[in-house]
Amino acid sequence: MDRRSSSSDFRSYARKLFPFSASPKLTDKDTIVLVDFTNTTGDPVFDGTLRQGLAVQLEQSPFLNLLSDQRIAQTLSLMDKPKETRLTPDLGREVCQRTASTAVLDGSIAQIGTQYNLILKAVNCSSGESLASTEAQASDKNHVLSALGKMASDIRNKLGESLSTVRKFDTPLEQATTSSLEALKAYSMGWNATHAQDAASVIPIFQRAISLDPNFAMAYAALGNSYSNAGESEFAAENLWKAYELRSGVSERERFFIESHYEGVVTGDLEKARQAYELWAQTYPRDPVPRNELGNIYSQLGQYDKPPAEYREAIRLSPSNGMYYGSLVWSYVNQDRLDQARNTAQEAQQKQADYAFLHFDLYGLAFLQNDTAGMAQQVAWSAGKLGVEDGFLSNEAETAAYSGRLGKSREFTRQAVALAMHAEEKEVAANYETNAALREALFGNPAESRQQAAAALALSTGRDVQYGVALALAFAGDAPRAQMLADDLSKRFPKDTVVQFNYLPTMRAQLAVSHDDYPKAIEALQTAVPYELSFFGGLYPVFVRGGTYLAAHQGSEAAAEFQKILSHRGIVLNEPIGALAHLQLGRAYAMQDDTAKAKAAYQDFLTLWKDADPGIPILKQAKAEYAKLQ
Repeated sequence: MDRRSSSSDFRSYARKLFPFSASPKLTDKDTIVLVDFTNTTGDPVFDGTLRQGLAVQLEQSPFLNLLSDQRIAQTLSLMDKPKETRLTPDLGREVCQRTASTAVLDGSIAQIGTQYNLILKAVNCSSGESLASTEAQASDKNHVLSALGKMASDIRNKLGESLSTVRKFDTPLEQATTSSLEALKAYSMGWNATHAQDAASVIPIFQRAISLDPNFAMAYAALGNSYSNAGESEFAAENLWKAYELRSGVSERERFFIESHYEGVVTGDLEKARQAYELWAQTYPRDPVPRNELGNIYSQLGQYDKPPAEYREAIRLSPSNGMYYGSLVWSYVNQDRLDQARNTAQEAQQKQADYAFLHFDLYGLAFLQNDTAGMAQQVAWSAGKLGVEDGFLSNEAETAAYSGRLGKSREFTRQAVALAMHAEEKEVAANYETNAALREALFGNPAESRQQAAAALALSTGRDVQYGVALALAFAGDAPRAQMLADDLSKRFPKDTVVQFNYLPTMRAQLAVSHDDYPKAIEALQTAVPYELSFFGGLYPVFVRGGTYLAAHQGSEAAAEFQKILSHRGIVLNEPIGALAHLQLGRAYAMQDDTAKAKAAYQDFLTLWKDADPGIPILKQAKAEYAKLQ
């Protein structure tokens, strides 16, 4: 007998005996479109809820790759359909084909008496071929989520995922999220609102999910993340802490989300947060979230060479997500790579990956390029957008102050604060008051600075508010109050990287300067050196160090610090110290008796402030000093 023939016959026979040896239905390169369940029960609680529950289950898998809701929404827009259109099996198949995905997961639920029957089918969206199917029964409504979880585990294995990873990453749905259908429905609605960028409606929806299930860990995490994105750090920390306390039963992916955000927002320990995001990215290499967050961590650390690669990977994994494009644009701005920033923004807009943050980037780009029309265009875009317009008005306040138009700046600040309060964002409003307090102090108006500082603290004692107020008071000459706030900040945030290595060294240095202890000030700022370029610090450590050298009559060292500010415009942007660095540089050169360079620096400042309000104390000083150089 021919051995080759015998071997071939045996393999054919083996395949009949052992059907599980067939090739997997999908590979880890394939993408799946998850459509809405067909609900014939008449109970609306299942609408959207079962899809969300199934998504939670399938997202535990390191093997399966679900098409993101952002990509689905973008594709629906290209099909001239509203982004929130319900994804039926037929519509899902078209989305699947348009996005070059592989399969559609189509589910249904029906009720027979008190029993519920659930069916889940995977269909190749090109050929219509059935790839796998499974079904489960629930004895009553309270067991539907349990049945859904069993179906998810079964379909994962049938689609080609190994039993080992199914077993390892398979936390029961009612344990990973909630056993309450109503709470899961609210949670689903919250994420849908998030994807639709409807910021005003997200927070109360997640709050409702929590009211329905007070032990819903991921609802707390989602609410905390929403507060963080809205600039409300105290509420964010409160809810992320609660999620962290309840995390024992969540899925592996949800644990990564909760623990990484806990370290990044609650403790502020950026190194622990970085480690958590790294492990998340290794475990779920097709998840764009940890890549984007890693880029954010590096930016907070002032390591601007690293974020672009992380953001580009996030975009590769989720090419329709405007947030990731906005992050990449911002990282280019921080590095003064303005052409790349603008090209990336245009690419995002061409792909309809729009996002509010992207418009803030475009405003920043226009500012750096002295494009007043471009800035006005972005402000006009924001008009009437709750939770957005106030941010652009605050930007306008900073821009006006940058050129010395302090009266105009104050008016923009009043408008921004009023809008933030209307949106019930007290900490955001407090930050606007804090920025105003800093401007007033730097421009030589201590009484006005103290007034704005008090207004800020009346609204919030958030981390950034308290630091900004303390620094403003230190500049305004109120050292005792500034010291008290700095001490409290140190106690409240003992592990916070930004507080301990940027904010506090800056505060301690400025307080030392107020006591004429210049060596102590320079020593305090040594710990800030590795972190001083962080966008969170706005280069204030550099500005204070420069001011310290000026006070100590070390002109050469002072000039180097102020030049550093002028060389990093993409980080400083329209912060007041960006304008004042020209004046301080002139003073440093004058101290070195370099009259030519001093005159040039003073002229740069006075040209920048040619339309400034004439009564600003620092402008009067600058003009008097410049006159003496003639």
